[in-house]
Formats: sequence, C-alpha cells, structure tokens
Amino acid sequence: MGLLWELFFTFFKIGIFTFGGGYAMIPLIEHECVEKRLWITSDEMMDITVIAESTPGPVAINCATYTGYKRAGIKGAVSATIGIVLPSFVIILLISTYMDHLLKYEPVVKAFKGIRVAVGVLIAQAGLTMIRKTMKRTSHKYISLGIITGFCMLVMVLNMLQIKFSTIYFIIFAGFSGFCICSLAEKRAET
Repeated sequence: MGLLWELFFTFFKIGIFTFGGGYAMIPLIEHECVEKRLWITSDEMMDITVIAESTPGPVAINCATYTGYKRAGIKGAVSATIGIVLPSFVIILLISTYMDHLLKYEPVVKAFKGIRVAVGVLIAQAGLTMIRKTMKRTSHKYISLGIITGFCMLVMVLNMLQIKFSTIYFIIFAGFSGFCICSLAEKRAET
C-alpha cells in the first residue's frame, strides 16, 4: 500500500507543478522515475515516450501508467494515472469556472505569457534529450540525425505554409524511412 501512495504522490507532484502537459512533463517524469527513484531505466523512459506518443492518450499519462504498472501492477497503474490526472482536472475545473474573472487582471495575463515561454523551453529540453539518447543508442548516428533534421525542416516548412498535416503520418513515415535506410546501410556494410 505504501508503494501505491508513493506512486500517487510522485505523479501528483509532477502533475501539479508542470504546465503544458505532454512533452513538458517528460523531463520531470524522467528526473523522478529514472534519476531519483530508479523505478525505470533511461532506455525504458525513452522507449516509453516513443510508445506513449504512438498510442491513444496524452504522452505523460501513458508514461505514468506504464511506470505504475511496472512497479505495482494494475493497482500501481491506476494509482499513478490518477495522481498525474487529478491536478490537471482540478486546475482546469477552477480555470473554466473563474477564467473570465481572472483574465481581467493584468498580472494573470502576464503570468500566462511567461508560462507559455517556460512550456516551450521544457518541450525543447525533452526533444533534445531524446535526440541525444537516440544518437547514443544507434549505430547509424548520421542517418538518424539526417532523418530527424529532415522531418524537423519539413514540419517547419509546412507550418510556415500553413498546411495542416497530422503528426501520426510523420511518425509512421519517419519510422518506415528509418527502417528502410538503416536496412540498406546494413546490407551495404555486409557486402
């Protein structure tokens, strides 16, 4: 029972102190679960993040659910999931109830602008951490870096041209491209 409460409060703390959700929460989850508590390894965290992005639901919630399940089975998954969801639910409930009144105050408006910048920095940090880990784990560093760079540029161009494109297609196409290019590189290396 102590582990269930520890899972709940750990993810509750992450949920309450992270604005922006999703990738903005990944650095905090990694700090708490990999570095501080040693619940999962760094490689598992990266794999969880990739799988969580590919499955339905928010990335951070999927990461919390997996970590809770790994530590304490179904009860751990439920405990971690409730812990990470509850703060956001309460905050959104309060904001939706009082938002019209809050946005009349200039300090609140300025605080939200500052929070947007912080969220952007957290997301960039999570992305750079994932790129560094990818470079360490792959034998095809330059191919991986080329795929990452190519897709980042493609996303920026599509955004500048205001062309809407689902990120799931990018994920599928990048995975397929990586598989094909790395398979060809390995065949060339064998010959």
